[in-house]
Amino acid sequence: MLGENGPDQDLDPVVADQVDYIVSAFGKRGTAIGVAAADGGVSYMYAEGHLIVQEEHLGRVQQMLPQPCTAERIVPGIMLVRMREDLSSGQPTVRDLLLRIDAELGEGIATPNQVLTVAPVYGPCPATEPQEVYDGTEPSPSVDVDNGGAGVLIYVADTGLLEGAETAAPWLSGVQGDPDPLPKPLPDGTQPIPPYAGHGTFVAGVTRCVAPRADVYVANVFNVAGSALETDFVCKLDAALDLGVDIFNLSITAPTRNDLPLAAFGAWLERVRQYKGVVCVVAAGNNGSRLPHWPAAYPGMVSVGALAADWRSRADFSNYGGWVDVYAPGRGLINAYATGTYTCRVAPYAGQARKFYGMARWNGTSFSTPVVTGLIAARMSGTGENGQQAAAALLAEAHAHAIPGVGAVLLPRR
Repeated sequence: MLGENGPDQDLDPVVADQVDYIVSAFGKRGTAIGVAAADGGVSYMYAEGHLIVQEEHLGRVQQMLPQPCTAERIVPGIMLVRMREDLSSGQPTVRDLLLRIDAELGEGIATPNQVLTVAPVYGPCPATEPQEVYDGTEPSPSVDVDNGGAGVLIYVADTGLLEGAETAAPWLSGVQGDPDPLPKPLPDGTQPIPPYAGHGTFVAGVTRCVAPRADVYVANVFNVAGSALETDFVCKLDAALDLGVDIFNLSITAPTRNDLPLAAFGAWLERVRQYKGVVCVVAAGNNGSRLPHWPAAYPGMVSVGALAADWRSRADFSNYGGWVDVYAPGRGLINAYATGTYTCRVAPYAGQARKFYGMARWNGTSFSTPVVTGLIAARMSGTGENGQQAAAALLAEAHAHAIPGVGAVLLPRR
């Protein structure tokens, strides 16, 4: 772990555990490093040996890099440069190189290949772990009786779809996606549920409750301990444009090095603008901060914060500020989850075994976001508007009913 001003800064123990879990998982695919912040959280995480470079400046950047290195185009205008990851060879680190590039070529010409994650590593998060509900508990928000969303394709970039989830959650019938595989049962027959498993299924379930007839695809983008590199994430989003997606639902958000936008994601957004009407709905994040987090802070995103259980105040974990467009219910939502046993990792419940029967209660802006996604889809099918038009109309309604001290608010229909 590296500190902003040097190595070996202390992390909050909960955050350190989450970071270690992610870093060890990435160890099979390259070196991931977390950069500690002064408050005991993580400023950002990135892949050592990788640089994201603006293509027009590639030649000048390569002249400053150790050899050998390779470069590949991620999206038009953006290149991924790979160098040797073995720091024992004496080559400079990514952070050293970025300081030099910033000084000689300008800030933002090159950026780290950041780790984006659904895990709570960027600060305290009360939504870290799912909570048990009784078998047969109904979803909340409940399934909308108007059956909105017909003809709308929603791409949920998340952890994939649990096999057989529609057994306990019939509103997921017809939802498609990449597998979110569970490990093999233990010798005693217990089915373990690893951290972040079922996240994408829960998000899809909330979406379908609000827009029951929408076509939903749940991609397993965050397939390394609930995380992915920015470049891998963007490549999958770019491929999804060819599917004719109307709404992208993105469950991740992160602080960045020097608060700079995610370079590869920003270039992908330029691609999105070539597809008329496509809208991106993005979680604002769960560490109670007013500082911009990305990609939610990009202009043109519909960034979603979380309301508390009373639906009248902001959830204490929700990020906030002028860059957050709207707030929706995000505490105490109930929806589809895995069947098996989850062992808590976070104090004061660390070590506690929780048993699940296909449903769970969960908190976070990851789950307020599909409420808004579903409302957009339902409006699209009811009015004939495209995604951008429907989102703009709903945001106008939300601002008309803004709650003082909170902001614009959208609620699922009861």
